[in-house]
Amino acid sequence: MATPPRQYHLEGTFLLACSCNVSCPCWLGRDPDYGHCEAIHGYHINRGEIGGVDVSGLSIIRVVQIPGNVLDGHWREVLLVDETASSPQRDAIVAAFSGQLGGPLADLAALVEDRLAVYSVPVQYRRQAGESSLRVSVGAIARSVAAPASQVAPGTLGAGTKVSARIEACRDAQGRPTLLENPRFSVNPGSPVELGIAAEYRVDLPENQMVWHFTSRNGMQGPFCFEG
Repeated sequence: MATPPRQYHLEGTFLLACSCNVSCPCWLGRDPDYGHCEAIHGYHINRGEIGGVDVSGLSIIRVVQIPGNVLDGHWREVLLVDETASSPQRDAIVAAFSGQLGGPLADLAALVEDRLAVYSVPVQYRRQAGESSLRVSVGAIARSVAAPASQVAPGTLGAGTKVSARIEACRDAQGRPTLLENPRFSVNPGSPVELGIAAEYRVDLPENQMVWHFTSRNGMQGPFCFEG
């Protein structure tokens, strides 16, 4: 039997911030600290292609509300896609991260029950000296963008800083990052995770009933490699 063609190959770094304490019990398959979890998963693609479309250098952020145990699903999700992506690049990224192309990204997408919107926005993503940060600041009203089978209704996003997070690494006495490997749940399956602290973490998406601000909560970062 012939091997099916590869749909995507993506390599880069990610950061995660959520409302749980350090470190998040969701990754061990346990219930979130406060009964629910508000999280962002930010991915910067250093090198990658989706269906023959080069998406290197682009970023995508998943903003999610998780009502209970992470493995039970029923997530609400907004996707924020780097505005520097062309229409074919944006559509390819949304197709992959919304689970349409199979593989590990489809396993994550299967946990989402309500896909609320996809927005094209300016994304500032930085990783330096083992620490990560991201910011989404919209200078003018942004409209949700159409994507194949995105299953979201049209809408608008007001101006302002919509998402920001800064992850500080946890380290041992020799300054090495504290790692988590082979967890029950992961947003970068197959790769190690560096544990950290989200020194500050904010989401302001009232258009989608997603508004929160936390300090000194769970943060994670590290490499990812998705192939499907």
